[in-house]
Amino acid sequence: MEKIKKIINKKDKSKIICLTAYSKNIAAVIDEFTDLILVGDSLGFALYGYNTTRKVTLKMMIEHAKSVRLGVVNSLLVVDMPYNTYRTKSEALKNCKKVIKETKCDAIKLEGGMKIVPIIKHLVENKIFVMGHLGILPQSVKGRFRFKGKKIRERTQMFKDAKGIEQAGVFSFVLEGVEKSLARLVTKNSNVPTIGIGASVHCDGQVLVTDDLLGLTQSKIKFVKEFTNIRKTIKEGVKKYRSEVIAKKFPNKKYSY
Repeated sequence: MEKIKKIINKKDKSKIICLTAYSKNIAAVIDEFTDLILVGDSLGFALYGYNTTRKVTLKMMIEHAKSVRLGVVNSLLVVDMPYNTYRTKSEALKNCKKVIKETKCDAIKLEGGMKIVPIIKHLVENKIFVMGHLGILPQSVKGRFRFKGKKIRERTQMFKDAKGIEQAGVFSFVLEGVEKSLARLVTKNSNVPTIGIGASVHCDGQVLVTDDLLGLTQSKIKFVKEFTNIRKTIKEGVKKYRSEVIAKKFPNKKYSY
């Protein structure tokens, strides 16, 4: 509860730093710098090479989240509920309880607006902390992703969705691929923090897929910035390893029994 309050209290005060993690090793490194770590179903793209997050299963999410939990000490840990795991109130409650029990995460994240308001309310009433997700909804998109907010009806619906999920009880929500002026207005009119990804600097925080940030995926998505290129470091290390093995320099006496 304290970590949830910490996120909420950053509204209009300081930026929320959020990144994804799918393993203990990455989680342990980024935990020093993040407020919130998300085990996202984006692992379908980043790790498994799927062309959709719909192929990600509950079992996959649980196993990765269990690993991540081992590396998280300071940050709030949130787990994405994958496609077709929260279609009804009963299904959502059953699966969310399973995720929380097995992974010891702090909260779960659901995609959608007004359509899932009754489900969010039901989960919150059952003492489950819920993070929302508006804008581009990867679990719902078929084909190319397109940013939201260019059309009047999209802007109108976004305000309805934001207010709906806020009133249902989310403690924060992601805005993905949202036009900057709309993101600013939604954030200004929301009482809970917004966390942007491709939704401008106006959000209360930012999230990126860590594998994208590190240059592992070589993503071409507009809103992704490559802050470093770990691929080069990996190649250099593997090249040295290969060279030493061929030259019979490794393993030497120091690395042998």
